[in-house]
Amino acid sequence: MTQTFPLHGAVALVTGANRGLGRHFAGQLLRRGAARVYAAARRPETIDLPGVVPLPLDITDDTAVRAAAARAGDVTLLVNNAGISRWTSLLTSDVADIRAELETNFWGTLAMVRAFAPALAANGGGAVLNVLSAQSWFAYPSTNGYHAAKAAQWALTNGVRLELADQGTLVTGLHLGAVDTEFSAGYDGPKGDPADAVRAGLDGLEAGAAEVLADDWSAHVKRSLAGDPAVLYDEIRAGVV
Repeated sequence: MTQTFPLHGAVALVTGANRGLGRHFAGQLLRRGAARVYAAARRPETIDLPGVVPLPLDITDDTAVRAAAARAGDVTLLVNNAGISRWTSLLTSDVADIRAELETNFWGTLAMVRAFAPALAANGGGAVLNVLSAQSWFAYPSTNGYHAAKAAQWALTNGVRLELADQGTLVTGLHLGAVDTEFSAGYDGPKGDPADAVRAGLDGLEAGAAEVLADDWSAHVKRSLAGDPAVLYDEIRAGVV
């Protein structure tokens, strides 16, 4: 039986909620009837969305993560949106930048899930929504540290889905291509509407989906995994993406 998760009445925490996708998540959750939305950011003073509860949080800081979990013990939905891309080459970029991508996208997400899992269990199971990427599944010039980190985050999402099932926690992964936010400002290509990607993620979560493909490109890349990878990379070199 599919586990659904109604957003009306939920108590949500959104990481990276001061801008971009995170701000859209917080706003849409309020409009869908969430009882409380903790809007987490490294600089909570930059949060300008009425109706949310600002929360200071750096997901790469274990002390800050523990403090957030202690303060927001009523959470029933964790949205792991915070992430970084340093536009790295695996061969030529500073290794510190590649480590930072893994530290935030993989280790930071894992720290949040581990810290909030007990609260989710105590509050009835709840749900986790991890914001992933179509780049979980393909490499691209100058973003391959990010690709490796998102591939690891995808594996993490699949792993904690199994490990949290016994406590009744739904885990949904949201994959999307480039959307028009500050995060993708350095990408000179087609970009989707971030509001649409967030809406797809929340719709999928409510329906109990394990995985949501927010756009046609993500769906195309996912389908390509069953075939010869050379075909997808020929498309990338030809400028399809």
